[in-house]
Amino acid sequence: MKNTKTQNIITGARGGPRFDVDAEFVHDFVSLIDSGQSPMVLNILADLHPADLGEVIEHLPLEQARTLFRWLPVEQGGDVLAELDDDFRAALLEETSHARLTALIDELDSDDAADVIADLPEELAEIVLPSLEDAEDVKELLSYDEDSAGGIMATEYVAVLDSDTVSEATEEVRRSAEEDNEIFAVFVTDANKQLTGVISLKRLLLSRSASPVTLIMDTDVVSVATDLDQEEVARVMERYDLVSLPVVDDQNILVGMISIDDVVDVIREEAEEDIQRMSGVARGEEPTDSVIKIMFGRLPWLLAGLGGASLAAGVIWGFHDALARVPILAGFIPIIMATAGNAGIQSSAITVQQLASGDVWATNLGRRLGKEVKVAMLNGLISSLVLGAAILFLAPLLVSEIADPPMLALTSMIALLLVIIQATTFGTMIPLLLNRFGIDPALATGPFITTSNDVIGILVFFTLAELMYIG
Repeated sequence: MKNTKTQNIITGARGGPRFDVDAEFVHDFVSLIDSGQSPMVLNILADLHPADLGEVIEHLPLEQARTLFRWLPVEQGGDVLAELDDDFRAALLEETSHARLTALIDELDSDDAADVIADLPEELAEIVLPSLEDAEDVKELLSYDEDSAGGIMATEYVAVLDSDTVSEATEEVRRSAEEDNEIFAVFVTDANKQLTGVISLKRLLLSRSASPVTLIMDTDVVSVATDLDQEEVARVMERYDLVSLPVVDDQNILVGMISIDDVVDVIREEAEEDIQRMSGVARGEEPTDSVIKIMFGRLPWLLAGLGGASLAAGVIWGFHDALARVPILAGFIPIIMATAGNAGIQSSAITVQQLASGDVWATNLGRRLGKEVKVAMLNGLISSLVLGAAILFLAPLLVSEIADPPMLALTSMIALLLVIIQATTFGTMIPLLLNRFGIDPALATGPFITTSNDVIGILVFFTLAELMYIG
């Protein structure tokens, strides 16, 4: 192992955002593991952040990753466990003893522990869960939908009674800090555990110890219900600039807390999911997924695209007489298809992004559609003029015989303008309508928009060509 390589990795983990695990590093590290050099390996990894150590492990072959993970102390292993991809983590833990697995999970916060338990085989989860120190809390978290506020919250938080003083609240913060809990704010509840207020740590520390907490707490508390979708949770925290968010049940009883690091994970997961769906991947795909799983995730949209392309081919075949009489029309097929696809993807991608961020609501259909149509008309007009000029000035130089170039140019310009308006309208309207009916609008983009616009664009072009140019 090269000292410079090791030093660069450790420095990157401590002092900078860049962290690279290249092929040379993996090869050297595998050699050390295979030769049983556990003291050297653990010494190299001792100062790495758990996230960086998790990246190292995920880049190793599975057998060497399991060996390295067995060498890690329980505390360090538990921290790393929370950073690993779900599927890789499940494979990594397959040969871990029940006792060590229980000890590892006990090192985690309740929300991370619930995530690990949920990914274990059912029979193994049933063995490990009762042995956990926080078994009841983890069991409660597992009862919630994993994509809801209850599914991503933690049960570790600091709460004091509204009858407490600042001194008593401060002592509760100290006690919680000794248990290594992350503390972002102090929540205030009544005797029935109903949420009544929140106190920032700054205000708590600056207040007189004898003051009742009711004098310094903020009663305008932003909270969410356990069944709220995690995307909405992220929007709430972003809108109100929160670093922690209390979670309550239907009786306003405080049951958990969502911290900013959980929401960052949610934002990343939702963004990845939308990008993959927009690209035609039917289910979430991770670098550690098997070839078969990746294949089944991509195949449905490929088959759908094949069906759509076959439909477009059928439309073209329906105008085979027109193509036989005027072969030059075939040259406009890729122009129409590409332009329609690009216009549709542009409008649909922007609409999906704005829906995800909350900037546009499904009720904005009319206003949003009106703006997109105006943009489409301007873009379509400019694109049509460029196409018309190309036909009039360039086409005669490339094709010796063109019947009535001005009419061909006019036909193509009108067709391109209509296609761009149609594609933009579809790209805007379909995501908004899907969102209104509770369907992920990301499904409207990618292959769906492209295929539908190809078919309609070709149909519009050849229909106009028969009416205006051929007929």
